[in-house]
This record gives sequence, C-alpha cells and structure tokens, in this order.
Amino acid sequence: MAATVGTQRRLARWTLLAVLVADLLALSDMLAVMSVDLGSESMKVAIVKPGVPMEIVLNKESRRKTPVTVTLKENERFFGDSAASLAVKNPKATLRYFLQLLGKQEDNPHVALHRHRFPEHELGVDPQRRTVLFQISPQLQFSPEEVLGMVLNYSRCLAEDFAEQPIKDAVITVPAFFNQAERRAVLQAARMAGLKVLQLINDNTATALSYGVFRRKDINSTAQNVMFYDMGSGSTVCTIVTYQTVKTKEAGVQPQLQIQGVGFDRTLGGLEMELRLREHLAGLFNEQRKGQGAKDVRENPRAMAKLLREANRVKTVLSANADHMAQIEGLMDDVDFKAKVTRAEFEELCADLFERVPGPVQQALQSASMSLDEIEQVILVGGATRVPKVQEVLLKAVGKEELGKNINADEAAAMGAVYQAAALSKAFKVKPFMVRDAVIYPILVEFTREVEEEPGVHSLKHNKRVLFSRMGPYPQRKVITFNRYSHDFNFHINYGDLGFLGPEDLRVFGSQNLTTVKLKGVGESFRKHPDYESKGIKAHFNLDESGVLSLDRVESVFETLVEDSPEEESTLTKLGNTISSLFGGGTTPDTKENGTSTVQEEEESLAEGSKDEPGEPAELREEGEAPLDTAQPPPPEPKGSVAPEGEKAADKENGGKPEAQKPGDKGEAGSEGVPPAPEGEKKQKPSRKQRMVEEIGVELAVLDLPDLSEDELTRSAQKLQALTARDLEKQEREQAANSLEAFIFETQDKLYQPEYQEVSTEGQREEISGKLSAASAWLEDEGFEATTGMLKEKLAELRKLCQGLFFRVEERRKWPERLSALDSLLNHSSMFLKGARLIPEMDQIFTEVEMTTLEKAINETWAWKNATVAEQAKLPATEKPVLLSKDIEAKMMALDREVQYLLSKAKFAKPRPRPKDKNETRPEPPLNASAQSEKVVLPPGHAEDAEPVSEPEKETRSEPADAEPLELEGPGAEPEQKEQPAGQKPAPRNDEL
Repeated sequence: MAATVGTQRRLARWTLLAVLVADLLALSDMLAVMSVDLGSESMKVAIVKPGVPMEIVLNKESRRKTPVTVTLKENERFFGDSAASLAVKNPKATLRYFLQLLGKQEDNPHVALHRHRFPEHELGVDPQRRTVLFQISPQLQFSPEEVLGMVLNYSRCLAEDFAEQPIKDAVITVPAFFNQAERRAVLQAARMAGLKVLQLINDNTATALSYGVFRRKDINSTAQNVMFYDMGSGSTVCTIVTYQTVKTKEAGVQPQLQIQGVGFDRTLGGLEMELRLREHLAGLFNEQRKGQGAKDVRENPRAMAKLLREANRVKTVLSANADHMAQIEGLMDDVDFKAKVTRAEFEELCADLFERVPGPVQQALQSASMSLDEIEQVILVGGATRVPKVQEVLLKAVGKEELGKNINADEAAAMGAVYQAAALSKAFKVKPFMVRDAVIYPILVEFTREVEEEPGVHSLKHNKRVLFSRMGPYPQRKVITFNRYSHDFNFHINYGDLGFLGPEDLRVFGSQNLTTVKLKGVGESFRKHPDYESKGIKAHFNLDESGVLSLDRVESVFETLVEDSPEEESTLTKLGNTISSLFGGGTTPDTKENGTSTVQEEEESLAEGSKDEPGEPAELREEGEAPLDTAQPPPPEPKGSVAPEGEKAADKENGGKPEAQKPGDKGEAGSEGVPPAPEGEKKQKPSRKQRMVEEIGVELAVLDLPDLSEDELTRSAQKLQALTARDLEKQEREQAANSLEAFIFETQDKLYQPEYQEVSTEGQREEISGKLSAASAWLEDEGFEATTGMLKEKLAELRKLCQGLFFRVEERRKWPERLSALDSLLNHSSMFLKGARLIPEMDQIFTEVEMTTLEKAINETWAWKNATVAEQAKLPATEKPVLLSKDIEAKMMALDREVQYLLSKAKFAKPRPRPKDKNETRPEPPLNASAQSEKVVLPPGHAEDAEPVSEPEKETRSEPADAEPLELEGPGAEPEQKEQPAGQKPAPRNDEL
C-alpha cells in the first residue's frame, strides 16, 4: 500500500513538472516586448526578446523610422512610406499629423489650426463627445483614436515580423505635456489595436532613461543635472533631469533619474518651419505664372502636398548648405517649378519661431527652481535641433561653451522606452534604474459644505485640497478623508493652478474640470453602525505609471472599543503563537514598537482630522510610500488609513494590530524599560479597537472629455479588425495572383530550354503551352474579379499538368550527384570489408556472419545499380524514369547502416589478451593483499631473491611509441610492472607515498 502511494505521488510530481515545462515552453514564444516612440511625423519601434536586447525594428522598406501616415481608401489601406508616397496623389485620403487632435473637442484651437494647415482633410463632429472625425467618404469616417489604433496595430505587425513571434506588451511614448484626456485617448487607441500597454512613458523621460542606462558607470552619489532640449516635428520640450545613486531596501545602491523641471511649446517644431517654407515656395510659383491667368497653387491640394514634401527636403539640405535649389516637375498644370532658396531667406521666414526657442528653457528652470549655473550639460534631442539657427539661439540662451550631441537624437526615446518595457515585463531581468517622473499639471479636490459660523447662521464654504502638486513625483497613491459628512455628498476633481501656461496654451488645454464624484450610501453606512465612531469617508486616488488619474474606491470607516477575555483566545491561536515564537516568528519588542508607531501615527492623523476646525474639514495623506519606483513598482501598502474589504476579517481577528500597544499582554513589555505586569494582572486584557469598513457607491461624471463607452470601444476594435482581415485577404489574393502569373511566364520560358525539350514530346509541349496561354488570357480578362480560391485552383491545375515534365527534369538533374555518391560509398565499403577480412584470427573483432551480411549488402547494391541504370538507358527520355533519386538514397542509407554498425563495434571493441613474452612483466597481485606479504611473480630465469621492480607509468612493449596503452579489465586491475635494473632502488608505489 505504501509503495503504491509513493508511486502515485511520484507520478503526480512528474505530471506537474511536465505541465510546468509545457507552460514555460508555451510562454517562451511570447517573451518579446516592444516600444513605440510616437512622434508627430514619424515613429520608431524597438523590441526586446531573448537573444535580441534593445533593437530598433526595421520596416518593410528596411528603414529605422516609419512615417505616422495612413492612406484610407474604400477597399485598401496603406501605412508608412507607402502612405507617404500617396500623399501627393490622394491627399484627402492620406491622414498625417493627427496626434494633435487626440483628446480635443471641435472648439479647440488645435482643431482650427489643423484645418488651416491641411484644408484637404474634411473634419466632421462626433455628436456625443463633440470630438472631430475624419470624413474620407460618406461610408468612411474615423476618429483620431481609431486612426492611431491603426498605426499602433501596424507597428505591432512590424515588431512581430522582426521578432518572429507574437507581441502584445508595449510601452508607448507620449509628449510630456499631454493632459488626462489626451493620455486616455492614447490608451483607448491601444485597446483598439489589441495592445497591452505596460506604461505610457513621457518621451523626455524615456530619452533621459536611455541616456542614463548607457552611462550607468558615470552616475554616483553626487547629483548631476542634465538638460535635454527636444525639438521634434510638432513640438518642443525642455527637461531638467537629476542623476544620482540612491540606496533602496530591495536592490541596494542603484542609479536614479528624477525629473526636476519641464518646459514646452506645443507648436514649435520642424513642421511649422516646413509650412513657412512651403508658403514661400507657393508664392514664388504664383509669381512665376503671374499674368498667365493661372489659378493660385494654394487651391490645389496635390500641388501643396508636393510643395510640403519639397520644403521638407530643402529644409534638411539647408542645415548643411548656404543655399539650395527647390525644384518640382509638373507641380501644377504640367508646369515645372524651380527656385533658389538661401539659408538666410529660410531664417528670415522663421525668425519669430527662433525667438521662441529659449521659452521652454526658462519654463523648465522656473519649474525646477534652478539656475543655468546648476546645469552641467545641455543635450540636443529631436530632428529639428539640427537646424543651425536653432542651435545658435539655444547656445546663446543657455550660456554654455557647446551643446551636447552625444545621443541618438532620433532613437533615444524608443530605446529608453523598450528598456522600461523589459523592466516592467516579467519575462526579463534588467539592472534596476529608478525613475521618478514629475506631475506637470497639479490636481486638486474641491468640495462645498455647510458651516455654522454663528449660532443659527449657516453658510456654504468652498474648500480645496491639492491632491498631486506640480512637479511632484508619480506614480503615487493618495487618500483624502472627509470627516464632517454623515450623508451623501459630492466632490469635484479638477486641475490646480495652471498660471504657468499662457493664454493660448490654456485655450488649447481644454477643460480644467476633470470629474464630479457623487457618493451614494454614506448615510446608510452611518445607520448601520450607530454604536461605532466615524473615522471619516476615505477616497483612494491613484496616479499610475502612465500619469492617468483614477479613483480606486471610497470607503466609510468606523471604529469602536471591544474587550477581549482570556477565554476568547482559541487553543489553535495559542498553539500558533507558541510555534511562531519557537521559530523566531514571535513578535519582539522592537517589532511591536514599530507596529505601535504606525498605528499611533494613523490615530493621531485621524484625530487631527476629527478636530472641529472650520478650515480643516478634510485630510490628505499618502496611501503608501510615494513616489513608487517606476522601474519595478511595488504594490501599494496602506499605512493603515483604510482597510480594503479583504482585510476586514483580519482587522476583526487582530484588532487592527492594537495589541502591540498593550503593556498588559502576556510576555510583552509595553515599552522599553517597563517591566512586565504582575502575574495576577496578565489575565485581564484591556480593550482594543475594532474597525469596520463600508464600501461607498461612486458615480463619476467625466467633465474634460467623455471616454468611449465599452460598446463603442468594442465596435471600434471590431471595425479595425475587419479592416485588418480585409488587408490580409487582399494580400493573400495578390500573392495568389502573382504566383499564378509567375508560374505561367516561367513555364512558358522553360518549354524552350534544351533540358525540358529533351524529356518531352512536341505534343506534350503544345498541350502545356496551350493551357498556359489560356490561363494567361483568363487572368488578363477575368482575373481581376477572381477570388483567391479561384486563383489557387487555377495554379494547382497548371502545376498538375506540368508535374510529369518537371519531375523528369528534376530526376535527371539529381542523377549525376546521387550516382557518384553511391559509387563512392560502394568503393569505400568494399575496401572496409577487405581490410576487415585481413585482420588476424586472434585479433578479429567481427564475426563471419557480420562480414557476410555486409558483403551481401554490397553485392546486392552493385547489382541493383547496374540493372537499374541499364534498364533506364533503354527507356526513352520522355517516359517516366525507373532510376529514381529517392531509391538511390534508400540504397545508400541501407548500405551505410551496415557499415556504421561495424565501425561502431570496432570503436568500442577491446582486443583479446595475448600470451606473455619473456620481456613482459607479470601482473601484480590484487590490491587487497598486504604490502608485507606481497610477492612478485618473476619471469622464468630470474631468481626469487631479486630486488622488487618499480611500478612503471607506461607499459613496455615492442610497439610503436605512439601506440595507445591497453585498458585493464576487472576490478582492482593495475598496470603491469617492468623489470628493475640491478643496483637501482625500487621506486615507491603509489599506495606507499
């Protein structure tokens, strides 16, 4: 019975191990993570997978960056470079520079700016959310979130093709100035694309992380302040970052970056420069055609798209040259355009833009409360910083000797984001690098309550409590306590003081009101616990790693004092406490003191919040250690303000750990230096606090921008999936059509090649040629309407028709190589057999049956080869051959198997023992014989009283010097001894040393 149980347990363990191994193997196919650096003009995608650390993904054109451009037609879509090339042919259906429309309603200034820049885009309005829609046609309407979802799905396809495995986890970069509505829009777009967003990381933070990771050795305990000036296509962000090493409990001393200050300009970038240059080129073209009655080129969307593309090229060339010639063939009405543009003219066009270059620097310094003297280095990031005038103005503004260019301006953010993705993924272990990002826009809680300033005189007082302060670190959790409410009430979550934004930025920012929170069930919770003391209504807020604010829960907390009697402690609890104390798990005075301080801190804070002070109706504090490290964010540990529902039972059982404060507990000291209570007093236990937590119903009213409902998100995701399936089906059909067309042309060409004509008759070639011509005509006339199945069926029919012809040609190509290999194997096998038969009988290791079997195999193979080759020579070339390459390979495998068997036997065989010669020594007696009684058996002719011989290291035989020593068989066998010359002392034996 015991053996059966043991067997079952072992079987269960092996089964569990097999399941775990299978799970690990399945998970190994989905270990890769990706990052997407979303820019206004282009994006960079990076991946990390086992064996490929931090690699930029190449797109289908083998480029490292991909335009954020989508071309939408009725029956097809194009992305990246393909879509960018179609911007000239179909500008209305080509969507680009749409990121600035995320999270914006129709009355936002950025919507009007987009209409001005790209008048060819027809923008509609979503009646529910008041956001804009791209109207490609009456049937095609897409929101900016859906267009971004298409781009993110395309980026995932690129990453999966590059990684050769599915990818779902991603870190996406967003501009640091994105507010709550814009960040939620990006997350909704990622959900539509089927991506699991590990984090939305600010692009300036990702750049700083990349810079720090590759310079980890240069970071020490001394703070280093570095400024990153990032001017991209659509915006400019200036960031001040402090690098230094800090000591952590989990990982010891580790490097850390902390965002100290951020300044930005939402519209200052390379795109605005290109638009200025485009306007200049359009004016020059109109001037050249003046007096010809021609239309204004600005009214032609295609011509303006061509001019924008040329302006981008000219701007790039002028960064390294003083002047350049702008030229476009057939700009409009088949009229060519050619004009010279100088760098001075370009700088004059953008003079007001260059004046705005120092603005973000001053904002960053002001928000960080720093001066330029505290900045050690200014590093350039972003493509637009390559403009010489930008560098000149910036260098003058920062007062440095030079600007840092020791970072990849285009790929730094993508590399930092993918490092963060690997750190957040459970599949990789990376060196910790702590990241402390900063809140750009402060968030506060506002509420109104009725107060009685004088007897009988009631008034309403409006209160504000800052929840997350400006430049405060995140991710972070906060708890705000409302102490003076015993009925349902409302409070508001809004942005704080945004005075650092200019008037235009405030209009672009949108609504400053985030959410109205309506609480339901407050009064009912008080009625449920009339005997309990209220500790307030606690609202738990979370500003996560993506910078998105959420209200986790709202709870009503009550406390009361209960008395414990000695009989209430169960025997099981006593036994558990005893075992814990035996194994070091008991509560020591030090740990009790720590627990006491935590509870006292909570009680004191609650008591302060309970004081009847008119100016302090609510109390704000952190829920856990904040800020949390974004590299490896630990789960939040509440300090005791609010216990979740799952902890109610533990609180009731342990009493919220108030027992640690009781000086009367058995075997405990109330505090250091206080002796334990007398024996008679130990039986009396003082009262302890018991906490009750009631969940409060929450109803949220989003004020800044209503989120898409779950149904709308599902519909959008299904719409994008349908478009992706259509694209895949279209690609499959195109591949089938291309395969059919290629087969027709290749086969028609082969019919005229000598090797194909040799194995086919004229009639056979005419039949095949006729079928191919008919298929080609069908493909030209009706192929555009044919389905994928029809194309594949037609291809299979033609391949079946040509199968015999191709088979005969392929066999004749293989014959020379296969027959040569067979002849070589037969010759070597015959030589091996001949050598085996020459081995003397006393040394023979092969049996007669084995050698006869090999000889039979050789003879049969020779006979088969000669007979088949002779028979094949009699057949005409147009008939199916009897000499097949697969048969030759089978014969070779059978013969080689016999030879390999004998070779393996020869390799491991041991030679038979031979009779001993006079010159050889005798083997020693067994090792278990004692040294005193050991007797050496000498060869004939030697006296017994001769001196003992020493044990040689090698055996002396009349064999070549390079011969291998023979192995001794049997337990305790030793090498043979050789004769010791007379008069020489014997060498000591190994067991005598």
